[in-house]
Amino acid sequence: MLASLGRWTANHRMLVLAGWVVIALAGAVFGGSVYDRTQSVDSLRPDVESAVAQARIDRLAPEGERVVAVISGRDFNATALVGDASRVMFEIRAIPGVATVTDAYTAGSGQVSSDNQSSLVTVELKPGLSDDEALAVADRVAAALHRIDAPRVLVGGEVLAERTFGEQAVKDAAIGETVALVVLCVVLAVILGGLIAGSLPLVTALAAVAATLLALNGLAAAMPVSEYAVNVVTLLGLGLAVDYSLLVLTRFREERAADRKAAVPDLLARTVATAGRAVLVSGLAVGAALAGLFAFAEPLLAAMALGGALVVCLATIAGLTLVPALIAVAHARIPAPRNTKSNTRRTSGMLARLAAFAQRRPVLVALGVTAGLVLLSLPLLQVTLANSDARSLPTGSEERLAYEAVERDFAKWTTQPVTVLIEAGKDEPPARDVLARVRELTGEAELDLRSDLPAGVTVVDLRPAGPADGEPAQRLVRQLRALDTTVPVLVAGPAAELIDARESVASRLPIAVAVIVVATAILLFALTGSVVVPVKALCMNVLTLLATLGVLVAVFQWGWGSALLGFEPWGALDLTTPLLLFVFIFGLSMDYEVFLLARIKEEWDRRGDDRAANDQAVLAGITATGPVVTTAALAIGIVFLGFALGDLIAVKEIGVGMTVAVLLDVTVVRGLLLPSVMSLLGAANWWRPGRRRVSG
Repeated sequence: MLASLGRWTANHRMLVLAGWVVIALAGAVFGGSVYDRTQSVDSLRPDVESAVAQARIDRLAPEGERVVAVISGRDFNATALVGDASRVMFEIRAIPGVATVTDAYTAGSGQVSSDNQSSLVTVELKPGLSDDEALAVADRVAAALHRIDAPRVLVGGEVLAERTFGEQAVKDAAIGETVALVVLCVVLAVILGGLIAGSLPLVTALAAVAATLLALNGLAAAMPVSEYAVNVVTLLGLGLAVDYSLLVLTRFREERAADRKAAVPDLLARTVATAGRAVLVSGLAVGAALAGLFAFAEPLLAAMALGGALVVCLATIAGLTLVPALIAVAHARIPAPRNTKSNTRRTSGMLARLAAFAQRRPVLVALGVTAGLVLLSLPLLQVTLANSDARSLPTGSEERLAYEAVERDFAKWTTQPVTVLIEAGKDEPPARDVLARVRELTGEAELDLRSDLPAGVTVVDLRPAGPADGEPAQRLVRQLRALDTTVPVLVAGPAAELIDARESVASRLPIAVAVIVVATAILLFALTGSVVVPVKALCMNVLTLLATLGVLVAVFQWGWGSALLGFEPWGALDLTTPLLLFVFIFGLSMDYEVFLLARIKEEWDRRGDDRAANDQAVLAGITATGPVVTTAALAIGIVFLGFALGDLIAVKEIGVGMTVAVLLDVTVVRGLLLPSVMSLLGAANWWRPGRRRVSG
């Protein structure tokens, strides 16, 4: 079937190209508007306790968005500052959409720093405003605050921080893709021996990304899609499209070198039958990994999984149709591989040399590489996972600076509380009992009881020491949820949300792992006919993942090398980062595993059924496929490094993480660990039920 597809694509090349041109143009014209349709997406399922509690509280006593400002650099009591700031506060109260203004100048809030050099202003907007309306009011408030004659006025708040996050995500994507494409153009032209050959993967990548943006634009009409998801999904699409293009292009050059008299349709039929099979299996493997991501069922991850499934499908289709059509048109301008001395003799590449070394010392190499990867993973034992906030914004952004100033000087007034919802009136015995037991836990004589609530409901705010989602707050949430009460009691707040997110992920992780492992194992079994090879591949992927996450903890949590990468660590990894890397690393590792194993299996089928044949097949397969894997890894590494240059820490974590994973996977795992382990196993690599003979 794949051979027929390759021949048909070659014979109808102009029709295929015309179809892709239409798709790419539609993506270029309409796809970019997906950034105008993105929105903030909850990272929690709506059925977890903290989300249920917060939704109920919002219905009972809705609150609007908040804008916060820190006015600093001049003594709070300076006459000119008091007069100017007071005038601005009254102007802000008159802005339509503003509900309340809390400040130390006109409201007597007392929110002044200990050195009298700064004060805090909190502006609450009216509930019920749409996102656009809230942003418009927030902008007017910010403009008024900036008119205060003070050396420094920092304005922030969640509503402004979210917009800055979205704008920065678009900017980072534009910079990342531009840098990646420019560098890739040069690198691929040099490696593939000419501008025409080097441009084919880039044309495919651009078409795939344009189609992806168009698909995401359609997806945004059906479900919420965040800017972060668009960034990550386009990153994945760009990398996969380049990988698949290189695999098909390299195999075509091999087929042509082996049979120079064959017609182009025949060559492409053989190319798609072999390399196309690897592309198809790889696409299915990455799709299976994304299905595992969807199993977490969190809104953000679900949208990312669906978007990722779209881009994987498009990249796979492009690899099977657009690349052969481009080759059919430009085949005369595609040079022969530089490392081909004849039809059958090649110089050794990096992976081939590493594999030969590993086969000579298989025990030593297998133990050494495994120990090294385990060592790299050790920082993971101290990982801290948290939800990103304004600290994930660029270091110099006003919203982040405002957040840090508030946390430093005004945390006791602004830290979001642990909120307890009691389904009983505050004067009813069940509520009084719960409140008394809460006081025993907190040691506080007074609790911040909310007023103006309907009868039969009590809401109380607690402010434990430390950050809103810090360990003291989390401990209090667990203690509150452990209370044995006669009425329903729900706990909300940042600490509760973080606990719920972790527990939700932990509860669904076995399902996600099962989906990915089972699907990947089945695909690799279908490719190789072996039971042992899939198990080995999964174990290697786990080692790559753990080592990568360990490096990320050292870099982004501990701050090792943060100055070099241009960011300030905030003491944690984003909660979604390990999940996304789990999926992407598994998917891309399967890329290289499939590329290598498909060729190793071809060589094994031709050579025999003993240990010597196994070693020869492994080395021959790696020698033949090593250059394309190395080139693909270099190309996708450039893509991820382009995104690592961005200023959003959450996106930078993904870019750096995937770069590290690709580097580890293609060198120590595929170049050393895979051949050493396959050499140790010998013909047992190819065991399957019903296979009677396993020699040596």
